[in-house]
Amino acid sequence: MASADLGEELHCSICLEVYTDPVTLRCGHNFCQVCIDLVLDSQERSGVYTCPDCREEFLDRSTLYRNITLRNIAERFLSAQPAAEYSGMFCTFCTDSQVPAVKSCLHCDALLCNSHLTIHREAPEHTLAEPSACLKAKNCSIHKKIFKYYCTDDSACICAACLTGQHRGHRVEPIDEASEKKKATLRNILEKMTSKKAEMEKRLEELQERKREVQGKTAGEMKRVSALFKDISRQLGDLETRVLKEIFGHQEKFMMLVSGQIRQMETEKDELGRNMKYIEELCTKKPTTILEEQLTDYGEEEDLEDGERSGEKIHDEGPLGEDRISEMLLVGLSDIIHDEDPLEEDRISEMLLVGLSDIVTVIKGRLRSQEASGLLLDEATAANNVKISADLKGAILTKEEDDRPETPVRFQKCQVVTKQSFGSGRHHWEVLTSESGGWRFGITYPSVPREGAESAIGDNDKSWCLRTLYGNLAVRHRGRDFPLDRKISGRKFRICLDYEAGQLSFYEMGDPIRHLYTFTTTFTEPLHGALHVMGGKAWLRITS
Repeated sequence: MASADLGEELHCSICLEVYTDPVTLRCGHNFCQVCIDLVLDSQERSGVYTCPDCREEFLDRSTLYRNITLRNIAERFLSAQPAAEYSGMFCTFCTDSQVPAVKSCLHCDALLCNSHLTIHREAPEHTLAEPSACLKAKNCSIHKKIFKYYCTDDSACICAACLTGQHRGHRVEPIDEASEKKKATLRNILEKMTSKKAEMEKRLEELQERKREVQGKTAGEMKRVSALFKDISRQLGDLETRVLKEIFGHQEKFMMLVSGQIRQMETEKDELGRNMKYIEELCTKKPTTILEEQLTDYGEEEDLEDGERSGEKIHDEGPLGEDRISEMLLVGLSDIIHDEDPLEEDRISEMLLVGLSDIVTVIKGRLRSQEASGLLLDEATAANNVKISADLKGAILTKEEDDRPETPVRFQKCQVVTKQSFGSGRHHWEVLTSESGGWRFGITYPSVPREGAESAIGDNDKSWCLRTLYGNLAVRHRGRDFPLDRKISGRKFRICLDYEAGQLSFYEMGDPIRHLYTFTTTFTEPLHGALHVMGGKAWLRITS
């Protein structure tokens, strides 16, 4: 029973055999040297080494320490076992008789009896293990003799008897010589693989270094951008405070002026009431008394003129004008944009400045433009395949064409323009679109062609539009598309027109409002809004 318990303690947990040349890991667990080498080799690619027993991790390949005491115990245990455990396996070198093998040499690929085992123990490069049945393959399966030759024709190891048998006339060479040739080939392969591995390790180290560099740089940029946005937020807060303070200050000034005028006018009103009462009383007296009273001191005309001038002064000192507020906001935002130090990465700088410019553009559109309320479609210009809603706000593509009278201003296909035109100023209006079908909307000169390939808005030099393009957005002018780097995420859009500045801007009315594109040109004619519907059940509607 004690022997059985001892045998269990002497078994490698990898091969489940009694230890052969046992070694110890840092964690204290023991394994056969060959077994643990195979395990560590398999873990090398991942870069993390673990003990098969306790799973402790090592950052580098653990140094293996020979456990001489454990090896001696294992060998004594094996020598005390009955010979039946290795029956059927015989010494490779005892050719005259079958001598049971007690060990196998992994270096020589041979089974060893006690006599040949002594010689192998004296050479440290020889690794001994338990007799393994797989080493029987070193003997010829037909003649039961050791392999001494290698048949290059059949790529097979053969014994001396095979030379006069099935391998007669084949090209053969001594097995050691063939082995050396194969080793030379393998060494060349190993050398190439070693060189390749070294290159890969070098490249891997470069990539790791680059990774660390990028991570460090990214962390720095993120920290800097966060600080920049905090500073922008602070400046926006300061700008808000300044604008509100300006509005409140003007209000206080106005209120003081109005209060003074009110007090003055109330005093004058009281005085006027007293004079009126005196005059009324005077009118009840004798004629001689009335005639004797002098009225030049009351100065009615002068008082009336003063009252009118006071009203004009109050009117002139009214609330702070919208243009003044707009100017303060836009100047403040421009200062914020130009005061910020550019970041090292051009891409980040571009994103930041474009984003801030878009914010300014949106604010300009909100503050400086007037909503084009009451904008209506001109049914006289509508193509027969475009149905106009009763309120003259919507247009939908229809298969059943209307039989409208032909006029010089009517489009032949898919299009309609507004009755109103814009020849000056800043204006904006909003358009709601269908989810399916194709559509365009924008502005056009009244001189745009009414039929032909270039009559659609965006297909000529007299119109500009936003359109769908295979589910994406694009702007179009002179028959050329300028795709926008985003898919349609909403159905409501805004058009902003600044006639004098020559700017036409499109916005997506989401949360937040997103600036899509701005055309810049010089307008030479009045501009009409235009809707174009095509494909499927497309429709558009002006919501302003």
